[in-house]
Amino acid sequence: MTIETSSQSPSFNDKTENLQTKKNWAGRFPNPPDLCFDYRALIEQEHGVAKATNPTHKICIIGAGVTGLTAARELYRCGFTDVTLIEQSTRIGGRHLTVHGRHSIKESHTPFEMGAMRMPFFNKENEPPKEGRSLMAYYANAFDLALSDFPNPGSPWVSSTGIYLQEGSLGGRADPHMLIWTNEDGLTPPPDEALQTVYAKWKAFAARMTRQVAPIYATQEWEAVWAAIVERYERVSFRDLVCMPVLDNWDKDKPGDFGGVGMTSHESTLFYSIGIGDGSWGAFYDVCALYPLRTAIFGFSSRLQLVHGRVDSCGEPLPAPYLHSDAVLDAKGLPFDSPRYIGLAALDECLLFMNTDSAHKSFYEHCLERGDGFFTDSSVNKLKKLDDQKIRVYYTWKFSQPSQSQELFNDFDAVIMTLPSWLIETGVRLENFNQHMLPFDMINAYKTAHWETSCKVYAPLSKSFLSSNTTIPQAIVTDSFIHDVYSYRYNENYPYDCILLSYTWEDDATKLALFNDQELVAKCVEELDRILMNCANIQERISPYIQTERALVQRWMTDRNALGCAKLYRPGTYYDAVSLMKYNRDFSHLSGLYFCGESFSVDAGWTEPCFRGAVDAVIHICNKTAAVFNGGFCMSDYPQYRIRN
Repeated sequence: MTIETSSQSPSFNDKTENLQTKKNWAGRFPNPPDLCFDYRALIEQEHGVAKATNPTHKICIIGAGVTGLTAARELYRCGFTDVTLIEQSTRIGGRHLTVHGRHSIKESHTPFEMGAMRMPFFNKENEPPKEGRSLMAYYANAFDLALSDFPNPGSPWVSSTGIYLQEGSLGGRADPHMLIWTNEDGLTPPPDEALQTVYAKWKAFAARMTRQVAPIYATQEWEAVWAAIVERYERVSFRDLVCMPVLDNWDKDKPGDFGGVGMTSHESTLFYSIGIGDGSWGAFYDVCALYPLRTAIFGFSSRLQLVHGRVDSCGEPLPAPYLHSDAVLDAKGLPFDSPRYIGLAALDECLLFMNTDSAHKSFYEHCLERGDGFFTDSSVNKLKKLDDQKIRVYYTWKFSQPSQSQELFNDFDAVIMTLPSWLIETGVRLENFNQHMLPFDMINAYKTAHWETSCKVYAPLSKSFLSSNTTIPQAIVTDSFIHDVYSYRYNENYPYDCILLSYTWEDDATKLALFNDQELVAKCVEELDRILMNCANIQERISPYIQTERALVQRWMTDRNALGCAKLYRPGTYYDAVSLMKYNRDFSHLSGLYFCGESFSVDAGWTEPCFRGAVDAVIHICNKTAAVFNGGFCMSDYPQYRIRN
């Protein structure tokens, strides 16, 4: 799902400026609303967050997804030398899953992004993505990642978007038709009166809210205004927000109330299926209304970028550590996936393998030199708080090889937990953490968190599809079981383009569980052909362009390293989610346990909260160990999350 893809969104106007005095280290609009802090300003300093005064403080990080990799790199930049990163799988990156098919390590090729694929940089309109005030922008710039505008349905970066609803009857033509939306300027509404009404109502609501919040973001007023917005909407579902009456005039005495979108039940049905032409929102209709509000207004879904990798204009990887290695080994000598620096996975590979400014070597090289500190194929199964206040971490080494596996443990001063919360409940036992260290309401909050599933079906696409004058739109949105279809090109020099045949969430993804991968690929292609041939204005099959035998399927709910795709929250549970974000500030100095990553965030499905959570853990470890913060930063500059007024 994406919201508000137009480059002309009012939330990205260069003229938007804060009218009141900003706090020290405050963020800049657009950025996440909950903690208005400029993490990039802290991280982009030479040597990062701080200078460690206790460099041998022994730290364990569980999970080598983007959160764990970021925490490891930033702790190492600070000078912490006894950091151990433990990963259950034999690859890094977590839900950054760039799949390379059957290509050899030395061959440039088109990647499939089976996990995260559209990156927000929180840049203003007409501002280059890498200048956005976000951690994603910082790391993309630091690692020289190549980018392009993501070809979302309904956006200027697709040649056309096909909309097929109600078996082609929308629009009132005698024969079934696919509505064709061409939006080169980013301002053209969809091609149907009913869709235009839906489009206009959402745009009007977003504009009303943005006009009020943008000028006061990061000012002294902001925390109180955001708290009022939370109070107004935290028990409201997205479904209810869509149909709530419009509030024409905002009342400064009721700063949290912006009314609703004002759609009829029929308009809501259309909105459920296609949003404003940019993909189905139905899977998110029953989550808390604060999620779509934060997504649409605060920069999560505008000017999204496709990450090509650390590559040149021809798509060839730039020189980088271990680029052409046939194998790389962890600190115990076990092989894990070699870096290719193509696609989004290049971000994770750079975090591990690229040199830091402080040590002039990478965290990975540091681990190899010490013969310790980075373990793959190792599954953590228990954390035990010891009498000496250390935490004993128990893990199964060679987890994927039961006949050769060993049960091992080590003791640490601090443990950073980055796992999806359902994996914590089902796979990691926590012992001897009393109520002062880990209250029951915290445990309940992560146990009862709502995780969404997602299913992606990718296949190679013949270059002739996007190069020819085919009548088939580049992107297709339907109310059939395939829902959203994306086709796009990374580079002219790659042997083929790619097509995301089906992108589904929640119940729509669960519907596809009946079929094995081969059956699902065939079913998606068959359904696309049926739809296209049924449309009087298309009458062309897409199957001749698709290499079905090389298609790939990813089902996130059954991935043993994820157990879900994105953590969201239901109406009435927002404060539970925020309490997990507060844990490091309130309890980590007692427990030695630090929570970070998307599991302990309210920004579901995005990479930025993973970065922010990792840096938050680093900040609190630095504070506990009396590290010297860089740039004059101190903890009084660091805002706190508000639970209730």
